[in-house]
Amino acid sequence: MENIGVLAIAVFTGFIAINNPVGNVPIFLSLTRQADRPTRKKISKKATFTAFVIVSGFIILGKYIFDFFGLTVPAFKITGGILVFFVGFEMIRAQVSSIDNQTEVNFNEGISISPLGIPILAGPGTIVTAMNFTTNATYLDLGIILVMFAVVMWLNHLAFLSSEYLVRYIGANKIVVVEKIMGLIIAIIGVNMLIQGIHIAFDI
Repeated sequence: MENIGVLAIAVFTGFIAINNPVGNVPIFLSLTRQADRPTRKKISKKATFTAFVIVSGFIILGKYIFDFFGLTVPAFKITGGILVFFVGFEMIRAQVSSIDNQTEVNFNEGISISPLGIPILAGPGTIVTAMNFTTNATYLDLGIILVMFAVVMWLNHLAFLSSEYLVRYIGANKIVVVEKIMGLIIAIIGVNMLIQGIHIAFDI
């Protein structure tokens, strides 16, 4: 029982470190600033559920997925880095992001799955972290890992729902400034993922 507790704490700490719910709030705000409260709630639910399903798949079948498709961690990081950079770049360069300028249906379906679900919540770092925990894991260990990741996604959902109060407190105009700053940060995160993938691929 003591080992189970230690594993649970280690897994929870690892997921929180790589997938910071509070740190994801400004990104959520930037991408959903034109959405009303019900739409934000819908997007938050779908994004966190999408991320949970994707990461759970890698927790349970990650090694087989990578082997079956011939995927490598460097390739995963490089691709994820390019996708994240593109999202950040779009947020920086456009007065009104092309992501924000979609119809409500596309907005609901698109933003929640990408980029929020993947690669923001279920990014290369999160997936690789999850797969690291599954090395030599028993079925009980896998259950604990899944539960801990579910808790982290629930915390992300709560953090996203609180973004409404931040909009009221900060104001709509200042959210635009936050969007540009977060766009820059997201682009830098993407470049960092890309560099990490290249370093791993070429062992430099």
